[in-house]
Amino acid sequence: MDVGSASVPPSEKDPGDLLGDVGRSWVWWLVSGLLTLVAGIILLSWPHATVRVVAIVIGLQLLLSGVIRFVRAFGQRDPADSSRALQVLLALLAVLAGVLVLRHQLQTVGFITILVALYWLVAGIVTLYLAIDRPIPHRGWIFGLGALGVAAGVVLLSSPVQSAVTLTRLLGVWLILIGVLDVLMAIVVRVTRRRTGPPSGPPG
Repeated sequence: MDVGSASVPPSEKDPGDLLGDVGRSWVWWLVSGLLTLVAGIILLSWPHATVRVVAIVIGLQLLLSGVIRFVRAFGQRDPADSSRALQVLLALLAVLAGVLVLRHQLQTVGFITILVALYWLVAGIVTLYLAIDRPIPHRGWIFGLGALGVAAGVVLLSSPVQSAVTLTRLLGVWLILIGVLDVLMAIVVRVTRRRTGPPSGPPG
């Protein structure tokens, strides 16, 4: 008997399979949306926050969003699908952006603006690509999330942000919009899965 070809009992799942089961949950969309909403509300309710406060709020939001994106990426049922690799890449970019913002809390408003805008722009473009090129469920919602990310990145890059007050208001508004769409996405995924059973999850 060839030991190398022996089948693994179904009950013994490797860590990747277990992470995939966890990543397919609609709860991650909800958690991501609520975290983003809270960050946006904090910034809008604190319009005269210093650059350091803005950096801490945005840095933590990016860092936690990156972790959630990473877990959601493993919810893709086909590990060979390039969309999983793209989602992992976005997760790493979010974590990297969050770490950079937290490490350089006393940098200029322009530095934080460019860093956050570039991440939102890249994330939005990749999400749009997945929505257009991949046969994924809830394609319209995914496309909307991508379009919103691109719009947020373009607005931040094209706006003459010169003060922490302006940056706080801009980031607060966009974070709330993105958070609301994430929460709505969680509701749509939840309702769909209750009706038809758990399909392959949409990209994060």
